[in-house]
Amino acid sequence: MSISDHGRRRFIGQSGAAASTLLLAACGQNASAPASVDSSAQQQTFRWKMATTWPRDLPGAGTGAQRLADTIRAMSNGRLDISLYGAGELVPAFEVFDSASSGTVEMGHGAAYYWKGKAPASQFYGSVPFGMNALENNAWLYYGGGLELWNEVYAPFGLQAFPAGNTGVQMGGWYNREIHSLADLQGLKIRMPGLGGEVMRRAGATVQNIPGAEIFTALSTGTIDATEWIGPWNDLAFGLYQAARYYYYPGWQEPGSILECIVNQAAFDALPNDLQQIVRIACQAVNMDVHCEYTARNQQALDTLVNQHGTQLRQFPDEVLARLKTISQSVLQEIAEGDPMSRRVYDSYFSFLSQVRQWTAKSEQVFLQIR
Repeated sequence: MSISDHGRRRFIGQSGAAASTLLLAACGQNASAPASVDSSAQQQTFRWKMATTWPRDLPGAGTGAQRLADTIRAMSNGRLDISLYGAGELVPAFEVFDSASSGTVEMGHGAAYYWKGKAPASQFYGSVPFGMNALENNAWLYYGGGLELWNEVYAPFGLQAFPAGNTGVQMGGWYNREIHSLADLQGLKIRMPGLGGEVMRRAGATVQNIPGAEIFTALSTGTIDATEWIGPWNDLAFGLYQAARYYYYPGWQEPGSILECIVNQAAFDALPNDLQQIVRIACQAVNMDVHCEYTARNQQALDTLVNQHGTQLRQFPDEVLARLKTISQSVLQEIAEGDPMSRRVYDSYFSFLSQVRQWTAKSEQVFLQIR
């Protein structure tokens, strides 16, 4: 589904009951009569705060978080009113998880691999190097048990998780020197979070994890030699072409990056049933919409980067990709051996991948080759 700006405004402007019914039908949910709601709960207004790891107006990730807040407000007819705070406006980018867990904010929006120090298994819910793409990830989450496990990972922190966006396959990143072989990764100072960052570290790079808003300065001043961010649409908005010349693909490190909405469990439990359902369905709708918009915008932005700003596109050499894939397998296995929860998520993820990749090979992959 593609939603134009005009169509999106119309969509968000629907009244609560009508919008809920439309979305329930679109998402394959049971759109029969809603559960009865106590009349006093129907009159109560809940005011929440949402903190994000993104700059407020970052295309896709930041605007998707705002779209989520707007959609929930419209669907609930204002009964659940969410105020959004971009990275650093209320809490620092990397404190969103703790803030939602403690109840300082009721909702957060970010990427799960930022919380690997708290819950190692969370990294599987950011993106897995050489792993599932966006379509496969969503299938695992919604129909393969992935979402239920995700909520087990977050339960000790008093949080509930919802997929709320996907960037699709990302780019491999911006480099101030060309990568011809594995030797060129030795000592490379690169910003790369999550599992991909650990893979690069073991390949010989010096890895840093810094918030998105600080990437341009770090790259332009030489604090780092390279960075991955997201893809052309976001990278153009950040002006990264002004700080590095070479733009590498494919994004082996993030083939289907999930954006998450995390909700304080106590706050969620305090909502009446209809508002809980609105949160669920709004997250599912925005999850799809954000991915659609990335798919629509990225090539336009890439054309601008190459044709107007002289960006030099490069593909990683096969030798480099093969080595990074081998290291990735070792990293993932070690994480699985580190704690029982990581083992359960690992087993679920790769069991689903082994099955779904067979269908992908016979459907999407073959079709794309012949198209």
